[in-house]
Amino acid sequence: MFKEFKEFALKGNLIDIAVGLAMAAAFAKVTDSFVDGIFMPIVGKIFQIGDLSAWKIVLSAASTGADGEAIPEIAIQYGSLISAFINFLIIAFAMFLIIKAINATKKVEEPAPAPAGPTQEELLAEIRDLLKK
Repeated sequence: MFKEFKEFALKGNLIDIAVGLAMAAAFAKVTDSFVDGIFMPIVGKIFQIGDLSAWKIVLSAASTGADGEAIPEIAIQYGSLISAFINFLIIAFAMFLIIKAINATKKVEEPAPAPAGPTQEELLAEIRDLLKK
């Protein structure tokens, strides 16, 4: 059982998946900073809407309780959802381009030619031989 696990764990595909996962996690951080730090402020400036990632629907504003304790704001943060969706689209598109490039570099195997059948002369000779019998 240990031998089978060792063979499975050391196969190239599993190691490739592990490397790909680590790279995807790093790429996600890069796209997250790109979207939050560059893309969203530009979109906010172009459409005059402010910081899109800070958009929210406030369900209950922050307040101070009767005992003087601060009650935090309760809000639906849909701006961060939009930001996460844009992150997803960027990552999905980048992965699509990477997979497309990898598939383009793979050599397409040409199908083996179909086995050649007998020629017309061979068929006629066979028919002639059968008629002679």
